Amino acid sequence: MTNWSLTTLFQSIHDAVVKDLEIARGALKHPGDKGDASEQVWIDLLNAYLPRRYQTAKAHVVDSGGEVSDQIDVVVFDRHYSPFLFTFKEALFVPAESVYAVFEAKQTINATHLGYAVEKVASVRRLQRTSIPVPTVDGTKPAKGLHRIIGGFLCLGSDYSPALGDTLRDTLTAHPEGGCLDLGCVAAAGTFTRASLPTHDAFVLEHSPAAVPKFLLTLASQLQDLATVPMLDITAYAQHLPVRVHETPGATTP
Repeated sequence: MTNWSLTTLFQSIHDAVVKDLEIARGALKHPGDKGDASEQVWIDLLNAYLPRRYQTAKAHVVDSGGEVSDQIDVVVFDRHYSPFLFTFKEALFVPAESVYAVFEAKQTINATHLGYAVEKVASVRRLQRTSIPVPTVDGTKPAKGLHRIIGGFLCLGSDYSPALGDTLRDTLTAHPEGGCLDLGCVAAAGTFTRASLPTHDAFVLEHSPAAVPKFLLTLASQLQDLATVPMLDITAYAQHLPVRVHETPGATTP
């Protein structure tokens, strides 16, 4: 019998991601290159291990009113029910209704980077989302309620000491609901998750030698809870199609 274990497999996933993030941080000198490579490590991880119904990419999120989010480092979105709105080379725009989760990716976690992440998440959550009744073979089902878009933070290391301690928890709980983060992975240290209590939000910070697969499984579980995205109203987006104005022959412009 082959000698193997899930523990070994999970550890190998973690070690590979940490190694790639360390290479991005150490070998690349230009900040833009360093950031792009680190983001791609997380994108590749999620595309490799999440079910095919999900796709992950760097993208802008747009709503049917024409509003656009900040550029988001890591967007997990639906590719089964939702169309792309625009893609050209590396520029990608996805409809707000298709979004399951958004993450900011940095080299390290600190108060400044978390504040930036909160703004990014809020720029997505404030977008308008449509939801229309769903036709099925058994008849039309009611429109799905809008889920909370998961917001999170991904990085290699921590500028806090200890890496996952009360100072980090205080920073996480200080942010308003609109941008409050739900989930994060500090690959070299551990993970954090938001637990909503009756009177306030609390964060569970866990040190782990296999933080990456722990984050991956936690995210997968949260995605299961969200089920499917709402059926977007395509006609709401179609109203922004360009319209050609035809002039009447012989008419004069006032």
